[in-house]
Amino acid sequence: MDFDVINTTTKDELLTAIEDHQDTNFRIGAGYTDLIMNLRFQPTEGMTLINIAQMKDPSFISIEEQQDHIVLGTLVTASNIVNSPLIKLEFPVLHEAALSVASTQIRNSATVGGNICNASPSADMAGALVALKAVCCVLNSKGEERIEPLASFIVGVGKTSLDKNEVLKSISIPRNSGDQLKSGFEKVGTRNSMEISIVSLAYHFQLDESGKVVDAGVSCGAVAPTIPFAESACDFMVGKDLDGLSETDKEEFAENVLKYATPISDIRASEWYRKEVLFNISQAIFD
Repeated sequence: MDFDVINTTTKDELLTAIEDHQDTNFRIGAGYTDLIMNLRFQPTEGMTLINIAQMKDPSFISIEEQQDHIVLGTLVTASNIVNSPLIKLEFPVLHEAALSVASTQIRNSATVGGNICNASPSADMAGALVALKAVCCVLNSKGEERIEPLASFIVGVGKTSLDKNEVLKSISIPRNSGDQLKSGFEKVGTRNSMEISIVSLAYHFQLDESGKVVDAGVSCGAVAPTIPFAESACDFMVGKDLDGLSETDKEEFAENVLKYATPISDIRASEWYRKEVLFNISQAIFD
């Protein structure tokens, strides 16, 4: 691989580098767990790599606790998330998704922003964040910010809504309003470790003190070109008593999740198998 590298440590340096390279081919890199492979198999002549791995700006690297939101800088790693007591307590689905990312060495490098911007339908952390109704803060080379829900930020396989002069700065997660949680991440692969999902399911139910669902977030991974937020499944669950769900309720929930699955058959799994697995794990989370 032959390309120029620009190292940036501050926001101003990053924005200047992006502005100066609007007429050239460039990529932004941080953890490089996906980007190196992409550049190796899809080399581009005259490529410039803008390296943000050494950024010092707190808005890019920190987990910030606010009154109504938790804000993750784009350079927060999977290990940072796994090791955060706050994330583990308030968002178990994200903690479990980050823990499922490959090995410890990869988790130490893989960033949440990279997991999102790589725009893989099977991205574990992105799947959890979609279920959590996360919102992206995007910064352009002029220093202007825009806000977009993560569910619409990822627009296709390997594609996001980012313009060439933009970078993902941070991801904001609304804090819980319920008294209790049922929150988790289910991932099915061909092996137990170092495996990309064949199917995944992220769920985050907020309950009142009586155990009824007051807010729900559900997403499914590796079953569509994006990571869909299963809105009708969420609507179905609001008001339900989780301890009193019937088998019919569980099946109807799973059927609502399945509405968002449009999988393909490939060397890893068939369309039929992916749908069967998604339906089964969607029921099983309540057992």
